[in-house]
Amino acid sequence: MSTDPDQTRLWALRYFLLDMDGTIYLGPELIPGAKEFIQHLRDSGRQFLFFTNNPTRDAAQYSAKLQKLGIDAAPEEILTAGEATARYLVSATDYRRVYVIGTPSFEAELRRAGLDLVDEKPDAVVLAFDTTLTYAKLERATLHLAQGVPYIATNPDRVCPTEYGGIPDCGATAALLEAATGRTPKYIGKPNAEMARMGMDKLGADPDHTAMVGDRLYTDMAMARQAGIASILVLSGEAKREDIKGPKPSFIFESVDELRQNLDG
Repeated sequence: MSTDPDQTRLWALRYFLLDMDGTIYLGPELIPGAKEFIQHLRDSGRQFLFFTNNPTRDAAQYSAKLQKLGIDAAPEEILTAGEATARYLVSATDYRRVYVIGTPSFEAELRRAGLDLVDEKPDAVVLAFDTTLTYAKLERATLHLAQGVPYIATNPDRVCPTEYGGIPDCGATAALLEAATGRTPKYIGKPNAEMARMGMDKLGADPDHTAMVGDRLYTDMAMARQAGIASILVLSGEAKREDIKGPKPSFIFESVDELRQNLDG
């Protein structure tokens, strides 16, 4: 059930930023009702953007994964924290030589943006969710950070939900590096409201008719509050109802399937 008795706000929503891990799928499996939810958005004329903090794949790879799961999604309908970080580095900084902790896909995304990936004398350390993480990467990052090199990270998520449980995400690696160096990064992905604005710009959306749909309180819901858009928490991923201690989301549903059932009254 919704936490907001004013259903008119829910019915008026026309633009949706959709988290993926824990919201649309878990690992290789669609969350029940997710395909029908996406089709309902299309059929009702609502616009949406798949919107993820997970930078281990780029938009084309996420598009291929969604297609394999039975959801028709073009790369242009996807915004990742990896893409947002690359945009930030190129447009808002003069960092061009970066030391990266991230997957080969994330490294390729940074190279496509025109950045040089280096081991020595970087302008910045860039941390991402890295399923190829090694001790050697951590060691080199620690040495650079101890020398005061600027520090950027894609996302603060502590765990990534999978079909077999939560696994360490970028925020967990950042906590390890903080313990070693005392340094904390500037995060570019959710809950940074700038990422929401990037998404709304791509959709041509306005805050009054936009919602963030996701399964994390400290990224998805926090970003929605900071960006002034509706926050829709689904309980199909990381967050549980008993985890809600602070500000409540605008709406709470068990999954996107229940959200679909409530969108049009």
